[in-house]
Amino acid sequence: MTKLSLVTGANGHLGNNLVRALLNNGEQVRASVRNPENNIPFEGLDCEIVQADLMDKDSLLRALEGVHTLYQVAAVFKHWAPNPQADIIEPNLQGTRNILEAAASQGVERIVYVSSEVTLDHNIVPVDESTWRSEFHNNPYVQSKTESEQLAWRLAKELDLDMVSILPGAILGPNCFNLTPTMAYLQLVLDDGVFVDVNFPFTFVDARDVATGMIAAAEKGRRGERYLLVTEEPVQTQQIIKLAQKRNPSLKIPPRMPKIVLQGLSSAMEFMSKITGKQPLLLRSQIELFYGVVAPKNISKARTELGFSPRNPETAIEETFDYLINRKKL
Repeated sequence: MTKLSLVTGANGHLGNNLVRALLNNGEQVRASVRNPENNIPFEGLDCEIVQADLMDKDSLLRALEGVHTLYQVAAVFKHWAPNPQADIIEPNLQGTRNILEAAASQGVERIVYVSSEVTLDHNIVPVDESTWRSEFHNNPYVQSKTESEQLAWRLAKELDLDMVSILPGAILGPNCFNLTPTMAYLQLVLDDGVFVDVNFPFTFVDARDVATGMIAAAEKGRRGERYLLVTEEPVQTQQIIKLAQKRNPSLKIPPRMPKIVLQGLSSAMEFMSKITGKQPLLLRSQIELFYGVVAPKNISKARTELGFSPRNPETAIEETFDYLINRKKL
């Protein structure tokens, strides 16, 4: 009998690609979403769709009934909110607690927990899975992902859960029905909306490659281990725009600003956001975390143990640009 897998956040970018990859493997999939009426991401997919919310433990218990493998994908993915503690940090922490306690109650045999490469210390290069970030620079997303994964490992030990975690980078690629911050940035590039080079290194990885790595982690990953699922070399803003120019030659390369200028600009934007209630285009925390931090990644562990072999970042970016162009035409 085919073992049943539950994918949380199954209508999200990574979750939906994972559902498709599991189905292509001939596996039995249950897809949990908060709003089952949003069924466009599942058109043509032979999976069971159930309603579940990480803040509603009873719904999680129902969704996990009979499940062998849990892929815990769902999380709040945004770097800004009017109330970051209530809107980002607490939901990610409490959601982690609820889903893992429910998994323990239902006797789930294997858990693949989705964390992020932002949880790692980027001051030690090349970056690998052995470190933890300790400074968040008041970025609620980075704080929530780090503290949530640390909580997950404490709970896994307390509840005797067979768990591995995967740490993807900035996820791009197809089957993104509601643009994530990463995908929205690439759409902004195509629309010639990038007015300044913020000098951030982007560690991109295609959602399909992450999904393949997650399935391998469920099958071959060692209990209690973390796996970094990224491409090794970061990509700079100018490289991204040059790739976009192949689709739109009129795109301009924006000027690169000194860090001190961006600090002042982002602070002004954040001040205005308190008045307007709208998300600023640039956050001071992002400048502090990412400006000029070129940190190559060591993915030898995932390559060796999981057979992880992501497409190169240039290919992933170009395929994403094509997807976004076609998506806009629909």
